[in-house]
Amino acid sequence: DHLSTGSHHPMKHILAITTTVLLLLLTAPPVFAEGAGIEWGILTDEVMELYRAGKYDRGVVVAKKAVEVAEGNAGPNHPSVATSLNNLANLYSDLGQYAQAEPLYKRSLAILEKALGPDHPDVATSLNNLAELYRTQGQYASAEPLYKRSLAIREKALGPDHPSVATSLNNLAALYETQGHYAQAEPLLKRALAIWEKALGPDHPSVARSLENLAGLYRAMNRDDDAEPLEQRAARIQAIQR
Repeated sequence: DHLSTGSHHPMKHILAITTTVLLLLLTAPPVFAEGAGIEWGILTDEVMELYRAGKYDRGVVVAKKAVEVAEGNAGPNHPSVATSLNNLANLYSDLGQYAQAEPLYKRSLAILEKALGPDHPDVATSLNNLAELYRTQGQYASAEPLYKRSLAIREKALGPDHPSVATSLNNLAALYETQGHYAQAEPLLKRALAIWEKALGPDHPSVARSLENLAGLYRAMNRDDDAEPLEQRAARIQAIQR
């Protein structure tokens, strides 16, 4: 379920994948669908297919309809509405229409906080998506506290060794790396790698991406001797996957 956007930025791989996986997670819970109705579920599935196919403009049209259906069937503050708002915001974000995405992410977050409580994993997901929007626009001071809160929620709700915690660590590290704060990024990437290795096994594609991210950081720090064995190991894993 990991969908790469193939960006060349050393950190962007997993960040982009993160947003997509979040979108998947937020579509699934049957308890949301119960209130929103069958049509909402069908529309949400269609949004996902269009998102995967890169048909973002068409996806926006269907995602707007999903918001309307969820609001009509379940009311404006139901988690299904938050799911659809999140999905619509993801599409706008990938289209570079950040001004349209931001209020949707914010409203989705507010609904989830009220409906599920401030420490629910879906709230962490929502925080991460808004943080990613700010990071993409270079609004680093706005992104950092959201990434940190997302990480804290996941550690508490899911445990310190959960893959979602590794994702949060990676994203916060990417924020620091973008700003040249390499010393802050390194321990986060090392911990993320250790979590993925333990949770997914040493030859998982996420481990390869994590190795590449840490290697990219070392390259940026002119630590080529540290980067090279990580890159070689990542290449070996990718060869196995093929």
